[in-house]
This record gives sequence, C-alpha cells and structure tokens, in this order.
Amino acid sequence: MADVLLSLIMPDDVAQHVEDLLLSRPDLVPGFTVSTAEGHGSVIPLVEDAELVAGHAPRTVIRTVGPEADKREVLALIKQKLPNANVFFWLVPVIDKGRL
Repeated sequence: MADVLLSLIMPDDVAQHVEDLLLSRPDLVPGFTVSTAEGHGSVIPLVEDAELVAGHAPRTVIRTVGPEADKREVLALIKQKLPNANVFFWLVPVIDKGRL
C-alpha cells in the first residue's frame, strides 16, 4: 500500500492529548512533526479576546507519513479516544520520501 501524508489541525489545548495518543502507538506512528499555525475563516470559532482582536485562533499542526491503512487507523483511534477533539484532517498521496 502506498504512503500518505496525514495532516491534523487542532486547537492548541487538544494537541498534547493527540501527541500522547500518537506516542502510545509507535506501530502506527513511528514519528511525527508538530508546528504552530493560525486558524482563519468562518469555521474557526474565535473565543478569547486576543483571538477576536487578532482575527485568528491558535492551532497546532501534526504531520505524519506512512501506509494509508495505518493513518486511517490513527484517525479511527483519535475519533474513538478523543470524540470531541475538533481535529480537522486530510490525507494526500506521497510521491516520494527519503533522507538526504
């Protein structure tokens, strides 16, 4: 099965829970990258005063690459363990990967 890139976008207060869940399953997620982002748009609720002033909400992005079946299992695991986590995701095919 071909590799895919799984990108997860979530509120910052959810990120540690998702990271812990991923770290508990090295068979599905041998590694991942975490970065910060800013959520913009009508689907991003701005709650805090600072968010309302800035016009965006802080988000955390987690990316991991691997077999599609493993990444779909990760999505099912997040849905089961963190059902109200408000995690947006997408999967895209990986054309190539490696280390240089």
